Amino acid sequence: MSSRAAIKHSLGSLHLLPPLFLLSQDLLQERKMVKFSKQFEGQLVPEWKEAFVDYWQLKMDLKKIHLLNTTNSNTASNTQTTSLANNLLSSIGNFSCFGRQRRDHGVIQVHKRLAASASKGDLYETELLEQFADTDAAKEFFACLDMQLNKVNQFYKTKEKEFLERGESLKKQMEILIELKTILQQQQRSKGASAQDSKEDASISCTISCEEDSVKDRTDQEQLQDSCTDELDRNDVSFSDSPRSDEMGKSIRMKREDGKLRTLSGRVFSCQGKNLRINIPLTTPSRTFSAISYVLWDDLVNQSSKKCGPEGTKLHINKTKLHHAEKMIKGAFVELYKALGYLKTYRHLNMLAFIKILKKFDKVTGKQVLPIYLKVVESSYFNSSDKVMKLADEVEDLFIKHFAEEDRRKGMKYLRPRQRKESHAVTFFIGLFTGCFVALLAGYILMAHLTGMYRRKPDSIYMETAYPVFSMFSLLFLHFFLYGCNIFLWRKARINYSFIFELAPTKELKYRDVFLICTTSLTAVVGIMFVHLSLLTKGYSFTQVQAIPGLLLLMFLLLLVCPFNIFYQSSRYCFLRVIRNIILSPLYKVVMLDFFMADQLCSQVPMLRNLEYVACYYITGSFKTQDYGYCMRAKHYRDLAYAVSFLPYYWRAMQCARRWFDEGQTNHLVNLGKYVSAMLAAGAKVAYEKERNIGWLCLVVVMSSAATVYQLYWDFVKDWGLLQMNSKNPWLRNELMLRRKYIYYFSMGLNLFLRLAWLQTVLHSSFGHVDYRVTGLFLAALEVIRRGLWNFFRLENEHLNNAGKFRAVKTVPLPFHEVDEED
Repeated sequence: MSSRAAIKHSLGSLHLLPPLFLLSQDLLQERKMVKFSKQFEGQLVPEWKEAFVDYWQLKMDLKKIHLLNTTNSNTASNTQTTSLANNLLSSIGNFSCFGRQRRDHGVIQVHKRLAASASKGDLYETELLEQFADTDAAKEFFACLDMQLNKVNQFYKTKEKEFLERGESLKKQMEILIELKTILQQQQRSKGASAQDSKEDASISCTISCEEDSVKDRTDQEQLQDSCTDELDRNDVSFSDSPRSDEMGKSIRMKREDGKLRTLSGRVFSCQGKNLRINIPLTTPSRTFSAISYVLWDDLVNQSSKKCGPEGTKLHINKTKLHHAEKMIKGAFVELYKALGYLKTYRHLNMLAFIKILKKFDKVTGKQVLPIYLKVVESSYFNSSDKVMKLADEVEDLFIKHFAEEDRRKGMKYLRPRQRKESHAVTFFIGLFTGCFVALLAGYILMAHLTGMYRRKPDSIYMETAYPVFSMFSLLFLHFFLYGCNIFLWRKARINYSFIFELAPTKELKYRDVFLICTTSLTAVVGIMFVHLSLLTKGYSFTQVQAIPGLLLLMFLLLLVCPFNIFYQSSRYCFLRVIRNIILSPLYKVVMLDFFMADQLCSQVPMLRNLEYVACYYITGSFKTQDYGYCMRAKHYRDLAYAVSFLPYYWRAMQCARRWFDEGQTNHLVNLGKYVSAMLAAGAKVAYEKERNIGWLCLVVVMSSAATVYQLYWDFVKDWGLLQMNSKNPWLRNELMLRRKYIYYFSMGLNLFLRLAWLQTVLHSSFGHVDYRVTGLFLAALEVIRRGLWNFFRLENEHLNNAGKFRAVKTVPLPFHEVDEED
């Protein structure tokens, strides 16, 4: 038998092989594609997802081709076997003795043409030169592939231009900072140790230009004609729009005539032959008061500057302002380097996606398309341009030289912070403390039931003194546990919560850390409360053991402010800073984390009232005399109860006022009205608890109903972005992070139900003979659960807003604004 006959015979028996082998090959190929899809989705920049290669759509088009090929192969098995043998023989004949394939032409040809707009660059179109099993499906695949390549090139070119202009602006800012610091050092050396230098702060003496008013007037006129709002003035990723390319060379502008209150020291001055303006955002109370004093003296300074002679008026820029300017420029360099890293990731992943999908196409069709199309991809703009690489190297060198004292290791800690590794010990201790907590809680509930502590009694010392402590910690750590669940769900849904909250990647809490804190703390709380109740059942008097709940509260407060680097010190201090910003809301600039935490406090009014009562009980020494009614009788305590019910809504309203002041959007005033209505409803409830009459009851119903409607509208439409009439998803929004739409409808219904929990105040419902305080704890827990549900959809909507504007890094305002003479 000849060799050709042997090959034909062996190929002819292929149809006798079991189809399971061919099926396993298809499944293996499918698993590889799914594996890469998960890797691709896990590594891409979430806010730029729509700009990446749509690998999933290309994979679906490829599946259509594969199914058509499989169908055609099953319909003609005998003919296919003969043609397979002939094709193999012909392919062997197409190879020369050196093993090279002879081809007169390629399978496809990619044409490049110029786009109608020069900014879009080149466009690519693919022409099929050979017939495929399904030509229409192949044309559809390559049309989609060309569209993805054009999209990637256009997005890369746009972002590259944006980052290059930002880099040039940062270089100019750095030159001005270096020049001013050099002048400051020269003045310090020239003055020496003079008495004047010892009394005054070292500063740079500059002259105010006599043309300041005309410059400012012309600048204001231009800004009134400009439709773009001033977004670089805010260091807040959740409110700022993506910067335009024509604004990259300028750092901060004033949006309106009263915009001088928005930045510190916004006056034009002349220094070393340059007209400059230094703008420091009003993020702290000291800067806010400085800006107010600047406004008060502005008219006087302007009058004196108009009358100034050729020498002008002296203006002092002290070290503090230069230090703030240096911190702003440093933060801008870090964000620019992060953005360049994202663009590198964008380039690498898209290149890998093109290679993977072309390989799969070659396997499915048996054609050699990869070498031809890959050459086009490699020569396209997003893969051939090296401007981003060069700029990243320049940023590294500048940062290390000026901000890290030429220490590369120190500089790279800021530019490339390392992620904190997750330990398996955390998971182990979560399981350990969870078991301990469940066992202790079961024992505590059983003991409380046997002793009848939670039943209605005319005089229950335990429910008046110890139970508020247990209730307070239960609500607190339930809220914290739901926050850990939120983090887990945000990560699963690819919502970049770290970027939205501006959390440091090396210090942020992971969901396992949150669960560890919850289980550890709850184990300690329930364990101590179990010991306290056990001592009471053994015959100890309340006077002997009443200090135990107070010591538990004191222990947690001391741990919260502990200065040692133990038990998540950075997170504890971050929490304290946020609480400080909330309490001084009008004076601090409002960022996403601040008003997010203030919203959480609005759901913890019962916890705050328990904290107020427990603090009064132990601070006044009532626990020694068992006079637990003293705090309820004292007039100043009753007044403070009103204040505690108002405070979370007041703080949130002041944040809305501050955001309106900074941004000038009336939407924030409408949001302020929501919290004012909540304040009125909360005040009516407190008054009704003190004086239960029909008048206060009617006021509670009216105020609570109005506030509920207001809050529901804001929840669904503003915070969650739902109830859009023209959406492709009925009563939802166009973009959804979750695939199952019924989750959104169920969440809206559940939010409505939980918002109506205030009806219990009217209905006076109770659970059998259980004490009313237990019912109050249950209703407060429902509000905390509602807030946990609200948190997920609130950040989902914020993430979609960032993704819609391709905003993956925050825009840091720059301090120096150079004013040209012609301006």
